[in-house]
Amino acid sequence: MKIEGFRLKRPDEIEKMRAAGRVLGACLAHLAATTRPGLRVIDLDREAETFIRDHHCIPGFIGYNGFPNSLCVSINEQVVHGIPGERVIEDGDLVSLDCGLTLDGWWADSGLSLCAGSPDPEVARLLEVTEEALRRGIDAARPGGFIGDIGNAVQSYVESCGFSVVRQYVGHGIGRNMHESPQVPNFGKPGTGNLIKPGLVIAIEPMVNAGRPETRVLADDWTVVTADGLRSCYFEHTVAVTAAGPEILTLRPELARVEE
Repeated sequence: MKIEGFRLKRPDEIEKMRAAGRVLGACLAHLAATTRPGLRVIDLDREAETFIRDHHCIPGFIGYNGFPNSLCVSINEQVVHGIPGERVIEDGDLVSLDCGLTLDGWWADSGLSLCAGSPDPEVARLLEVTEEALRRGIDAARPGGFIGDIGNAVQSYVESCGFSVVRQYVGHGIGRNMHESPQVPNFGKPGTGNLIKPGLVIAIEPMVNAGRPETRVLADDWTVVTADGLRSCYFEHTVAVTAAGPEILTLRPELARVEE
């Protein structure tokens, strides 16, 4: 992925990103409520584009490096970057939704995973661990810390639970461009990497595999799958670092009470 230049964001710029994040959080909440067995994946993509445009934003993914849709939908062993098509979601599928948009030129990027229908215990555990890994990564994004602290918080927790983190794909800075520096890996050593300062805005996105961490890309040149064919899970938020600590800009309405 192309990494653009990096600078700390001013409070007025973070406010603009906050506005974009509110729309995206609401969009993902809507998509999560819509996802169900029997639904075609392409219908989720159309829901995303309609929601984004109805809220006076621009779908950020369409045309980004040639991506053809507004939404990435990845199912079961698909890690990220799944292209929506005619596939029908089945009961028990682990579905990951990744979406981005711009509002007045400022980006928001976020995603979530859920089970369509009734999850088996393995899926439920993978969802629980990945979402908690994101929470721990966000909590580590504090002034005076380092980017490596975020990755270590994610990696140490995930691996202690018997799962693995993907190494080939990482989080990133975000602002006027979706992908800015610094990169934000989901692994690392404490005290390494860029110093975290107020004004840093990053997308933190743990990708957690039930099996081994290795991945491969399908023939469509987009869809990333686990090399061992086991399930993968993903959660992401755009986060601004303030003097008081991390602030989630893409908070979904139904999670506000839990994550504030």
